[in-house]
Amino acid sequence: MLSSIKGPEDVRRLGAAQLPRLAGEIRDKLVDSCARFGGHLGPNLGVVELTIALHRVFDSPRDPIIWDTGHQAYVHKLLTGRLAGFDALKQEGGLSGYPSQAESEHDFVENSHASTALSYADGLGKAFKLRGERERRVVAIIGDGALTGGMAWEALNNIAAIKDLPVVIVVNDNGRSYSPTIGGLASHLSSLRVNRRYEDMLEFVKDKIGNVPVLYDALHGIKKGVKDVIAPQVMFEDLGLKYLGPIDGHDEQAMEAALRKARDFGGPVIVHALTQKGRGYSPAENHDEDQMHGPGAFDKSTGLEKPKPRIWTDVFSEEMVKLGRERSDIVGITAAMLHPVGLAAFAEAYPERIYDVGIAEQHALTSAAGLALGGMHPVFAVYATFLNRGFDQLLMDVALHKLPVTLVLDRAGVTGDDGASHNGMWDLSILQVVPGLRIAVPRDGERIVELLREAVATTDGPTVLRYPKGALAETIEPAGKLGEMDLLRVAESDEPDVLLVGVGPMAHICMDAAKLLDAQGITATVVDPRWVKPLDAALVVAAGAHKLVAVVEDNGKVGGVGDAVSRLLREADVDVPVRSYGIPQRFLDHAKRAKILGQIGLTGQDLAREITEAIAKRGAPMESPSARN
Repeated sequence: MLSSIKGPEDVRRLGAAQLPRLAGEIRDKLVDSCARFGGHLGPNLGVVELTIALHRVFDSPRDPIIWDTGHQAYVHKLLTGRLAGFDALKQEGGLSGYPSQAESEHDFVENSHASTALSYADGLGKAFKLRGERERRVVAIIGDGALTGGMAWEALNNIAAIKDLPVVIVVNDNGRSYSPTIGGLASHLSSLRVNRRYEDMLEFVKDKIGNVPVLYDALHGIKKGVKDVIAPQVMFEDLGLKYLGPIDGHDEQAMEAALRKARDFGGPVIVHALTQKGRGYSPAENHDEDQMHGPGAFDKSTGLEKPKPRIWTDVFSEEMVKLGRERSDIVGITAAMLHPVGLAAFAEAYPERIYDVGIAEQHALTSAAGLALGGMHPVFAVYATFLNRGFDQLLMDVALHKLPVTLVLDRAGVTGDDGASHNGMWDLSILQVVPGLRIAVPRDGERIVELLREAVATTDGPTVLRYPKGALAETIEPAGKLGEMDLLRVAESDEPDVLLVGVGPMAHICMDAAKLLDAQGITATVVDPRWVKPLDAALVVAAGAHKLVAVVEDNGKVGGVGDAVSRLLREADVDVPVRSYGIPQRFLDHAKRAKILGQIGLTGQDLAREITEAIAKRGAPMESPSARN
């Protein structure tokens, strides 16, 4: 049946009796695809019936359906004609793991940073009103913790202010916080609350008894009291939003009925759906950690993930436990990513010193500032791409006060599979402007331990440690020191040609390039700065002894370490050309990290070729103007 679904119109043509079979086939496809490639399995198993109901009630793309967070959109993709792409889910040339405008007109926005959908919906709803498109509705599905983000509540506050805004908000509640509302009375009251005559009656009563506030308040209190018994989550109506539910999100017919009522109301409505993460696949349902939220490739029969190599996060996780044992002032902070960022072991060892603030990076940083003001040393571990959301708080709440807060940026640089929004390619650029901030970039596991300890020993300002996704790089022991920098390779020449500055993991690429350059008769020195902000003064002396400086970083080229090195040398009047090699300033398509690095020229071979050409151009005699003419 799933293979016959080419778009939402095919879903709407099915009879109600056919839908359970369709749901079963969708779950089979989700398990099969995620078992091969990994992916957000648990969240999507939980929204199968909900997504079917959405596409039977609303007319996508005329009615935009916006997912928050976007990793819940796999079922939506299957129902909008993208079954074939699931054979290479999250792989190069296959489907993205998030909504993608390039894939389908049914993906209105490419949201994969949480708590944004309601703001998109607010703006779209206002646009439809202003354009007179009164038959269109905007549907925002928010769940998987996105309501813990402050931006979602800012949007709710604005949505509630416009009583005829054509927005339907589906709260996908997979936390089992409430029991479904069932029975005739509950259904009747839900219908009543989205009936315009009921609204008109309330307004009439309010107008007539407006001068007797005690009486009106009493009647309103009775109304609220009845609803509190039937529907416990009344806070939405306290905001001024109509509320339907809770509804069993796996009862497709009940979901359809509720969504139709919400659609026809003509104003903003909350539909509260209770779903079970991992529904229909027992290994996910019984997975205590997170119902197989985002596993790597796994065995379908058992749900067990295939063996993985030791990763960068593992080293950080282990060292944090050791630091916690040595220092009672070390506390951990996570923004709803306890296990992915490696703080679960610290939480188990020191449960009183771990804070999961939800998807609230802004709050995390200012709370960290408060902890530091109170005498603690907070370590906030977060994906590099999500740091962008807390920049103002880092700048004005942490750095301005010179507070000892350490940020650990996981999945920095090219991450690959999760696509454009998840590449951590911005941090080394945006952090350059923060006064007093120190940034460390380890090249291997031993340097994570070393630099993390140096970071938490800092008492006069914030520090950052950043490392990539994936397997640990091979350890490179230093051959010596240049100031506080690690000298990894000494050029065998009294007049060396090129100084290769390898930022963190890029030191390995520089070492590969140096060997290739040596074969071409080009002598190269390789250094790892360790700390890239501030840069070591010894770099000025080293640069002056070479003909060319090449800075290689796993970050956008604009405003990154390469630009900082160029500025350092200019200010020191060192007239040595600097070449920067990094990530092009564009949004990258999803593929494996190694594949992307090859595509953008961040390999030892590519680097050696470009440096050879640069050296050759500098050595060539200049043409005279007359010769050129």
